[in-house]
Amino acid sequence: MQSAVQEYYGSTLKGTADLRTSACCDATSVPAALKPLLAQIHPEVLSRYYGCGLVAPPLLEGCRVLDLGCGSGRDVYLLAQLVGPSGEVVGVDMTPEQLAIARTHQDFHAGQFGFANMRFLEGRIEQLEQLDLEPESFDVVISNCVVNLSTDKLAVLAGVRRLLKPGGEFYFADVYADRRVPGPLQQDPVLYGECLSGALYWNDFLRLARQAGFPDPRLVADRPLAINDPELQAKTGLLNFFSATYRLFRIEGLEDACEDHGQAVIYRGSLPDQPHQLAFDKHHLIDADRVFPVCGNTFRMLQESRLAPHFSFIGDASRHFGLFPGCGGSMPFDSTAAGAGAAADAGACC
Repeated sequence: MQSAVQEYYGSTLKGTADLRTSACCDATSVPAALKPLLAQIHPEVLSRYYGCGLVAPPLLEGCRVLDLGCGSGRDVYLLAQLVGPSGEVVGVDMTPEQLAIARTHQDFHAGQFGFANMRFLEGRIEQLEQLDLEPESFDVVISNCVVNLSTDKLAVLAGVRRLLKPGGEFYFADVYADRRVPGPLQQDPVLYGECLSGALYWNDFLRLARQAGFPDPRLVADRPLAINDPELQAKTGLLNFFSATYRLFRIEGLEDACEDHGQAVIYRGSLPDQPHQLAFDKHHLIDADRVFPVCGNTFRMLQESRLAPHFSFIGDASRHFGLFPGCGGSMPFDSTAAGAGAAADAGACC
């Protein structure tokens, strides 16, 4: 299947228009601040982009960022501008044809940006330990609609955790299903290449993330995917697919549930472009200058990550008050586009 994926992205697809579904097409509204940065990227790189979400978390200046499955390099060149000359972005991909496009335009982008802070490595994201990458050396790892293409997703997650610094995060967009994809469909090269039949059932993803050492994955955004190609629609039947962005923090000792320790945070309103409210994840819209109760895990994610200077912290973990209300195990995605992005009440943890 890895060979089939290489062929699909290396020779079958000549550009974004060749895709037969919307699964690997980014329908996310690009923030105004990023549009000038995308305009700096070479047209050929943009034409070979197959992402399904926006993987540009805040506060990247000076960070070391790793892009898994970088393809022709669109996200590498976007993030290179965000990390600036004091940071670095490394792209990894297994498809030589895609990497050739990315590397061809390195000098062009260095001229556009005024600095060269990006490099590309050929390799498999399931075998990151075989690449010239130092453990615990990255602040952020990103991936855009690629993990679903991997045949060993646990190895990918474990490799990411190994490369992240303590307090670092894996911030990635991918495709998920509302149930397990039947075995025969998993062998369909077109469905696999279109980012559908390799998609994990969402609850299996949560299990794998916890097994890899990420006890509390946080959903940032999601949207349902439409399959309009009649042939592919007939094959997938009642399966429903979603594009979703998650953030996973490498923090030791996180709990496996949202436990209430009587803690709270106050957002200082100091993040660029978010002076009034910080969207930490789908269920944590944190108003500036307001005491915001959080579970122990959220408290630590904010306190032990690069976000810490933008918060004041109240309380410790010396007392326990049970679970936050509303924590449960139902499917986290919205089933209609209209419901996508709706937030829970301001103080809710899950």
